[in-house]
Amino acid sequence: MPILNFVKTVYAVTDSSSGVAPGSGNAKIPDYPSSVGTGVIDLKSGTLTVGDIFSALLPYVYVIAGLILLFMLIMGGLGLMTAAGDPKKVEASQGRITAALIGFLIVFISYFVVQLVEIMLNIQIL
Repeated sequence: MPILNFVKTVYAVTDSSSGVAPGSGNAKIPDYPSSVGTGVIDLKSGTLTVGDIFSALLPYVYVIAGLILLFMLIMGGLGLMTAAGDPKKVEASQGRITAALIGFLIVFISYFVVQLVEIMLNIQIL
């Protein structure tokens, strides 16, 4: 997780007994528990939570959203190429491309929000 490593470097969690200055990069960073955020749901343990399901499905949601973005951009581009000067077709194609880019921004921002939640709550989601 590159963004996580970057944030750990910039905003290092410090141990109050170590006397290390925040952001110095020399602080002791707590590790995530190995069982959290592995993407595997253990149905035998009986401890299935909504968070486990969310953590397991979220990476797939991002992949599907990326594929939908690609499809929408291709369809909008093809619509522009085949519009033949018809203003209604051009407007519809531009609207499709605009909607795809707005959706991409929403997904992109949500990914970074999830990364920040991981750091702030010291849990692993992705």
